[in-house]
Amino acid sequence: MIEIKDLLLRFNGFLLSEEIKKEYIQSVISDIVNIQIKKEDIKIKNGTLFLNIKPIYKSEIFMKRDQIFFELEKKLGKKAPKNIR
Repeated sequence: MIEIKDLLLRFNGFLLSEEIKKEYIQSVISDIVNIQIKKEDIKIKNGTLFLNIKPIYKSEIFMKRDQIFFELEKKLGKKAPKNIR
């Protein structure tokens, strides 16, 4: 029988991986576009990256989208987001 602590450890690992993804995304965008984004403004759902930022910053990110995805693929592999909204 599985103990509750084992289940909680599984979910803790999942949550940490989401936080790590957000940190990588923050770092890559900061390096490439020189824009600082808060972790609270980054959401990942079904392989799509949602950014809650000003439209002018989104435009700059969209212009360098290919470079951002390339760097994210190197760091996150298959778990990297495939689209930005």
